Amino acid sequence: MTLSDSELAKIDPVSLTLDDVEPEAFAARLGASFARYGFAVVADHGLDQGRIDALLADMKSVFALPEVVKRRSLIEGGKGQRGYTAFGVETAKGETWSDLKEFWHVGRELPDGHPLRPYMPANVWPETPASFRDDALWLFDALEAMGGRVLRAIARYLVLGETFFDGPIEDGNSVLRLLHYPPADFDGPNIRAGAHADINAITLLLGAEEAGLEVLTRDGSWLAISPPAGALVINIGDMLARLTNDVLPSTIHRVVNPAAERRGVARYSTPFFLHFRPDFLIETLPDCVAPDRPDRYPTPITAHQYLTQRLEEIGLA
Repeated sequence: MTLSDSELAKIDPVSLTLDDVEPEAFAARLGASFARYGFAVVADHGLDQGRIDALLADMKSVFALPEVVKRRSLIEGGKGQRGYTAFGVETAKGETWSDLKEFWHVGRELPDGHPLRPYMPANVWPETPASFRDDALWLFDALEAMGGRVLRAIARYLVLGETFFDGPIEDGNSVLRLLHYPPADFDGPNIRAGAHADINAITLLLGAEEAGLEVLTRDGSWLAISPPAGALVINIGDMLARLTNDVLPSTIHRVVNPAAERRGVARYSTPFFLHFRPDFLIETLPDCVAPDRPDRYPTPITAHQYLTQRLEEIGLA
């Protein structure tokens, strides 16, 4: 009997410690996972769990605030780039029903007068807790550094210079999303996050241990992602898929409502959407084009132009 792709599918964790001793082997395993699933799981990442837990406590405090208080940090016309986005606002591209989530966006801190400031507005911070700002900015910096390391491995896998992505992500328009999915005691039609692909280059996610994240496999089945405690789940976004002509695919994924025994439990996660610089031109890499893989994206587009298009599609612009 031939097993389906979903029955064969298992995303095995790759230890970051392998990158220290056998960087080519690490790149090969990571790249192979991305090439097959668009996703990879990285264990032993070394991020300070105490700091992560502190931010989680901050998030629970913020999202427990009265709605009228949270909405003071909602920027009208701000495309959801910074501050608070209320429950039920975001709808995945092509979906009818809005997602069952609220979130807070934290971006790069830039000084006044910085040439990229028009693309990256100032952050908005809640009135309480006082620790929220420092904890969120710590995780932003930590995940950005981790993302740079992952992209160096991807560059090795693609046989590019290891530092190929260093310039494109310098001062990138990256966003840390602090997510709250309230308890959901029903099956649908609204779910916690409708089927979607990410816009950015790569996404680094903490908090996927709470069940719900599912990835669409090649045979059209949904594969549940069940990482070890504390592991990072990383996926390819549309910008990197476009750059690589889908050699590294951006895979559709969703967050379904919880099983009966977990319906009274909220879900919190902290995806970091690592973006290219706004002025980076996303143009298909020549080595990713071949007679059996013609260029699927012949028209170059800047990262900012692409981001704007996609925000419009999901109702945030």
